[in-house]
Parts: sequence; structure tokens; C-alpha cells
Amino acid sequence: MLGSPSTRDNRSADAGWKATLARLPDVQKSARGAPAYSRFVNRRAGGLLAALAHLWGRTPNQVTGVSALCTFLGVLAVALLPPSPAQGVAVCLALLLGYALDSADGQLARLRGGGGPAGEWLDHVVDSAKIPLVHVAVLVSWYSFVEQPVGWSLVPLGFAVVESVLFFGMILNDQLRRVHGGRTGPAQASSVWRSLLVAPTDYGVLCLSFALLGFPMVFRTVYTALFLAHALFACAALPAWFLRMRRLTIGGGQP
Repeated sequence: MLGSPSTRDNRSADAGWKATLARLPDVQKSARGAPAYSRFVNRRAGGLLAALAHLWGRTPNQVTGVSALCTFLGVLAVALLPPSPAQGVAVCLALLLGYALDSADGQLARLRGGGGPAGEWLDHVVDSAKIPLVHVAVLVSWYSFVEQPVGWSLVPLGFAVVESVLFFGMILNDQLRRVHGGRTGPAQASSVWRSLLVAPTDYGVLCLSFALLGFPMVFRTVYTALFLAHALFACAALPAWFLRMRRLTIGGGQP
């Protein structure tokens, strides 16, 4: 017996799913040097979502749009709703899903044979909007719902600046290496220990911290610690990146 049409469809879908999963390692960018959550959790979650989107016939730009929607719904919930444990968990999940979909759109593009400049542009524009907006939402929430000294408002303001500069610097590093013939992608150091060491600078860890929103003082402490980690990382990374860019010119394209 050949089986019913629904059985054959299920088998075909299962075979397609397995074939897509088997292709994922070949289309994923190297995670060397990435912080722990992005390296061990988000890329894998994004791969599964990319495989689903591929089977459902979705486009990378559609995935980017859903990613933006999830993130901005979470941002609005932070800014407009009084902090509560349930709100914190919902915001955390929305931001994490948005982050996973942000990884999925690029993987989906490569599953489909490669993305284009328009898709890359859209992805980076959404990222450049969400990074400061997350911190602006924290500032609005603190001002509206949390009684605390005014000086604490400098933390989300500083966080928005530092994280935006780091994001732009990383994007610019890759673009300039491409133009001048240097290596692209993360630094060669790829140990698990390095990934764990820079974990506090991971956007995924920031997303996880929002689960503490319902406990304002605890969240403020963790959020401030993450800001300090980003600031210290920026103090170390920005001069190093600048020297690498100088070597691209002085060394004839060698980073």
C-alpha cells in the first residue's frame, strides 16, 4: 500500500525538514569569538526558525519583519506597562524570540541561495533602531513607574550610547575588511572560556535580564552591571579595532 495522501505529505514534510536541518551547518556563519548566549543558544534557535521558515516558503525580509515586531512589542511593554513579574517574563520572551529571528533571517537567506544588499540593509536598520529603543524604554519605565534618584537615568542613556557604538563598530569592521581585503568575521580566538568571559556583553543576556523587571531594584542592579560590562568592553575593544583598521592600510590589506 502506498498510504493515504496525508501520510505521504507528512513523510515528505519530514524528509524536507531533515534535509533542511542537514544543510544548516553549511550556511551558518562562524560563531568563533561570539559571546556565549549568541554562540551556543541563539544561533541554534535561529537555525531551527530558519528551517521552519524555509519549509513554509517565507522570505528573509518577512522573518526580519516578524523579528522587529516581537522586539518592538517587548519594548512598548517595558515603556507603557508598570513592572510586574508576568510582564517581565513576557518581555523577556518577546525580546529573545526577536533575537532568534534576527539570527534566522540571515540563515534563511543563505538556505535560499544567498541574500542581497536590500535584505542586509533592512536587517541592520532594524538592529540600529532596536538597540537604543530598548534602553529608552527602560528610561521611560524608570521615570514613570520606579521611584529612584534622577541620576540613575544616566545608566540607560549611557547604555544606549555604548551599545550603539559597539554595534556600529562591529558592522564597520566587517565592511572595511571586505573593502580592503582583510579577514571578515569574528576574531580568531574561539575558546569557550572567551565566550563565557564576554557573555555579559551579549544582547541575549540583556534580553534575559528583563525577566527581572517585576523586581525593580534587582533589575536595576543587574542592568547597571551589564552596562558597566559593556563600557569596560568598549574601552578595550575600540582602541584594538582602531589599530586593526590602521594595519589594513599600512600593511596593504592585512588586519
